[in-house]
Amino acid sequence: MSGSAPRIGGFIIVAASLVVALLQGCSTVGRVTGSGQEGVSSDKAARYVPPQDPLARPIQVAWTSARASHCGFMFDPVKLKADFMAEEARRGLDQNQLQRTSEAYDYTRDSVMDTIKRDSNYCTKERNDAIRADLRRYIAGDYTPAAKLAR
Repeated sequence: MSGSAPRIGGFIIVAASLVVALLQGCSTVGRVTGSGQEGVSSDKAARYVPPQDPLARPIQVAWTSARASHCGFMFDPVKLKADFMAEEARRGLDQNQLQRTSEAYDYTRDSVMDTIKRDSNYCTKERNDAIRADLRRYIAGDYTPAAKLAR
């Protein structure tokens, strides 16, 4: 029996490592471990945030802001965030929720910029069209979490 104990322990360690890696890939590790980082950590993760996620709005607006900045769109990212945060305040979010929303926005924008900055082929015509549509909607004040995927 003593021969199977190390195998089981090793299996548990490997399984736990895989779970952590998967959670990091999905950008939920901060929510599970309490590391304080909310939002998403990559372009890929931002694409698939479900609309019912309480942070879907800041994640998708920040995702679009990062993508638009990277692809050279002419807009003011600071104003976009300020307008978005003002809308969130008008929706009745309390100070704690506003802080959490702002942090998720900043973390997502910075993380997405980090993941796409090395991709010289990122700004395709199709992707730019999707970014343009979402950016126009956000600048007009419609922050519905329905950003278009870059097909």
